[in-house]
Amino acid sequence: MFCPRCASEQSDDLKFCKSCGANLFAVRQVLDTREGAGNFDWSKTWVADMFLSPGERKRREQELELQRGITPDVKRRNEIKAGIICGCSGAGVAIFLYIFMQGIILSGRAAPGVDEILSRLWVAGVIPIFVGIALLISGLFVSKKPDAPSKDSGSPVLGPSKDVRALRIGDTKHFGESDFSVTEDTTKHLGKLEDSDKVS
Repeated sequence: MFCPRCASEQSDDLKFCKSCGANLFAVRQVLDTREGAGNFDWSKTWVADMFLSPGERKRREQELELQRGITPDVKRRNEIKAGIICGCSGAGVAIFLYIFMQGIILSGRAAPGVDEILSRLWVAGVIPIFVGIALLISGLFVSKKPDAPSKDSGSPVLGPSKDVRALRIGDTKHFGESDFSVTEDTTKHLGKLEDSDKVS
């Protein structure tokens, strides 16, 4: 067998490559259990994605976002953060341009007639300010707030500190009570050792 990582020839009974340490056992398992060419699923390719309806495409995107942990609440917070960052950046650019252009104008090195243009160049910083305000409005008022689960539905109502994706606590009542502890033997011997130390 050839190692797929370093292309060195290895014995068939080895579990790991002698040269690079690749897991040859896992490679053999994948090769043994892979689907044949006749079982190719076209619905999982980019070609199938091209023919999806807009509704189906949106549903798939939402599923992928949920798998990545991007909930509507996370999207809202990201919009608010982006709005604050963009607005503050625009204000900083506007202030910088105003001070810098005033310095050029006061130095007297600007050509005649250019002073009017330079004195109004700071307005370029207003564009990111408006973009930031739009993102803030979208995040605070327009974006869909996550629906609170109702008490009638089967899902429990979670508080703000609970994670929706957290696992519930397992029910271990059917295991019964344990007769011993993991540290039981160790702690029994500790008492005997302390007594023998006092005697000696």
